[in-house]
Amino acid sequence: MPTRQNDPRSPASAADANDRAPRQRALSRRELLWRSGVAVAAGVAATALRSPFAAWAEGAAGSSTASGAPVTTATQAAAMAAGVRLAADPTDLPAPIRRTNARHHDITITSDEITGEIEPGVQFDYMTFGGRVPGPMIRVRQGDSVSLTLKHGTGIMPHNIDLHAVYGPGGGAADTLVGPGESKTITFQARYPGAFIYHCAVAGALDFHISAGMFGMIVVEPPEGLPPVDREFYLGQNEVYTKLPAGSPGKHAFDFARLAAEDPTYVLLNGEKYALTEGVRGPMTAKVGETVRVFFVNGGPNLTSSFHPIGNVWSRAWREGGLVNTPERYLQTLQVAPGSTAVTELELPVPGPVKLVDHALSRVARKGMLGIIQVEGPARPGIFRRGA
Repeated sequence: MPTRQNDPRSPASAADANDRAPRQRALSRRELLWRSGVAVAAGVAATALRSPFAAWAEGAAGSSTASGAPVTTATQAAAMAAGVRLAADPTDLPAPIRRTNARHHDITITSDEITGEIEPGVQFDYMTFGGRVPGPMIRVRQGDSVSLTLKHGTGIMPHNIDLHAVYGPGGGAADTLVGPGESKTITFQARYPGAFIYHCAVAGALDFHISAGMFGMIVVEPPEGLPPVDREFYLGQNEVYTKLPAGSPGKHAFDFARLAAEDPTYVLLNGEKYALTEGVRGPMTAKVGETVRVFFVNGGPNLTSSFHPIGNVWSRAWREGGLVNTPERYLQTLQVAPGSTAVTELELPVPGPVKLVDHALSRVARKGMLGIIQVEGPARPGIFRRGA
């Protein structure tokens, strides 16, 4: 799978002191967009809604089965593969921390508004951190310091970032609001360990921005680190609310009425319908006998996930990302509230697919919330076999 750009491990880029004139023009535009965002929250007329958020026109055709499952013909799969990828690579995450000393990190994340496909033939205007859903994982050690720069990339909407790992006003949101051409930097110390969500928190439109993809995870490892495992995966769930039914071909406008009613068109894992399955972006892979760790963030903005591995069990689970707590053992289904996380481990004694789902199963069958870990290796008939 391709490596994500704007990796949080790369150094932050310095602000250009010579672009003050463009920054001033962007500010007045930002103020206009800010007022539009507040108007959305107040429920202005549909014609007014379309002005600040751009018009979502009808687009290219595609198809879906009656059940809502994707049609993955060779032509459609090739077309989706050739298009813009929004689904984050679940293996693209920073390595576990093995050092014992504190360190300073310079991290830059961009806000990017990108038109992509939720499923073949269904276009949607995403808002992202770093061009992927979920946004890039940040991984530091308790006691580290971080200078985090939010840089406005593509698009016209204002954005900011609220990190639940930060002591400070709005988790940094109050001091990172950026419009076109702008960058803002905050510096904080990672004082408490755990796995935490970060998300856009623009006043009056934060639910809209999160639904469109603006969330990710920051992991603050305890000084002793995490137990060793064979593999790690990084996953994020969110809901998308559109005016057309799931699978309808064309470009889907965002539906604020459905958002307010908490009635999503799609519930997604890593930003696309069934993204991490065969015929779409491909399943995750592991081997018999391995232990894998899953970092899971629920962006929401509204629904609690009943996170379950079909054909397995969470052998260890840290609820709410509480990494210094004693992990619970052998849980079948783990509830993860919107705006929260879970860190889980799976033992893999037998080959075959492990299907990661939200066990509110209409979200799986009809809305897209499914990813697969394909476990490869020899059969273990003493543990599982067909027949007597």
